[in-house]
Amino acid sequence: MTDLALANLLATQAIRDALSRYCRGLDRMDRDMACAVWHDDGTADYIGMYQGSGHGFIDWVWQAHAAMQCHSHQITNVLIEVDGDTASSEAYVTVALWTLPDGSGKQTEMVGRGRYLDRWSRRDGVWAIDHREHLLDMHTVHELHKGAISTGSTRDQSDPSFDYIRKF
Repeated sequence: MTDLALANLLATQAIRDALSRYCRGLDRMDRDMACAVWHDDGTADYIGMYQGSGHGFIDWVWQAHAAMQCHSHQITNVLIEVDGDTASSEAYVTVALWTLPDGSGKQTEMVGRGRYLDRWSRRDGVWAIDHREHLLDMHTVHELHKGAISTGSTRDQSDPSFDYIRKF
């Protein structure tokens, strides 16, 4: 394997890890982990929803997520192209959100499916997003008919995953 192939492989894995940690940060309400996906001057354009800084997006989405009972983000179909200390990626994302029960006890589930189009750079050895464009491809809203979920699953540091994954 050439040095360039190895460097590209390591960069690709670092970017995949950053995307996974971003989702975990959102779902476990770990703000520092969610923010780490962006450089301090990184920007975000969630078309039709939010436009501004990456960290500003986290502030905006934090309020929306805090008003939910729970949420789950998944990343799939990740394509990454590395060019030295810069890269671009397209990642498919699915987010499911459960509202809090209304006065009659009814809840709604919202499911969004879209793509993150990200421009990355490596600064001081760390890969993070310079700019993200989010495209929402599909969105459904329906009354929630809940099944069982694990009682230990929480949106804070009492979640068992913090005993396994602590660093970012």
